[in-house]
Amino acid sequence: MPRPQRIEFENAFFHVMNRGRASQAIFHGDAYYKAFIGCLAEAHQRFGAIVHSYCLMGNHYHLLIETPNANLARIMRHINGIYTQRHNRLKKTDGPLFRGRYKAILVDADSYLLPLSCYVHRAPIEIKKPLVKQLEDYPWSSYRAYIGLDKSPYWLEREVTYAMLGKRQKYVGYKAYVNQGVTEDIQRFYNRGNHPSVIASEAFRQWLYEEQLPELTKTQRVKVIRSDITIQEIVERTAKFYHEEVMSLRKIVKGPKQGLEARKVAIYLSQKLADCRLHEIADYFQLSHAGSASFAIHQVKQYKLTDKKFAKRLELLISSIVGK
Repeated sequence: MPRPQRIEFENAFFHVMNRGRASQAIFHGDAYYKAFIGCLAEAHQRFGAIVHSYCLMGNHYHLLIETPNANLARIMRHINGIYTQRHNRLKKTDGPLFRGRYKAILVDADSYLLPLSCYVHRAPIEIKKPLVKQLEDYPWSSYRAYIGLDKSPYWLEREVTYAMLGKRQKYVGYKAYVNQGVTEDIQRFYNRGNHPSVIASEAFRQWLYEEQLPELTKTQRVKVIRSDITIQEIVERTAKFYHEEVMSLRKIVKGPKQGLEARKVAIYLSQKLADCRLHEIADYFQLSHAGSASFAIHQVKQYKLTDKKFAKRLELLISSIVGK
């Protein structure tokens, strides 16, 4: 399956994350953290990357990056590639360091830059075994610079976030804001497991579709920007489309096969639109194992190829869901 297209445009904001292979450590001491921070400085110098916040966490990292030159892929190729070389040199090893392609979530900065900054900075204490008791004690994030305890590196952009906070005493105000904790909508977004690739208001999404993806159909847009729709919404909308009861789509059908197409379509769309894992789909639809979900998805794909009327119905349903 081809990788989804990255959306890159001038002055876009991204929350970028990556993790070590098999969740192994990518930072083993001060020299490693400093080497990665050096890569951030170089990305700013060479490619114009603007770093709004960062947090380095042992086996993974978080970055909030702005790309004035629409070149996130080039920026991250430098950061991940050069850091891997430096890590291997320090560790006297070789081979890949990260588990794969970095995860980049396109951010509606006007609505989410400030709460995402809080999310990134609280990472050291929002885990089962907090790394520190107080956030200001954690040295490998931009938080200390944000509250005035460390001198800010020249490439770290804080003023945009401070302006959104709207406090005169920016250090005290930012610390108080972060101490309030992560907002419910941000927590809900990141607790989903498979994150949508955009965190944005509906107005921002519409602008993105009209200005950045005008040539794509609604169905094609899903392949580029995963929807934030839930599996429950998909089932409800599929049931309504087929004039079926929601529970009839969720339970195993025995006897007459009325509604069986709707159930299979709902299973298929749960992967296509909600990007759910097979085991999640199996649990939701009361299937005995993930293989049953996979088989239903395969059947729908085959129906699309051999039945034009079915393919048209499916396209209409997807359009009604994506265009909600």
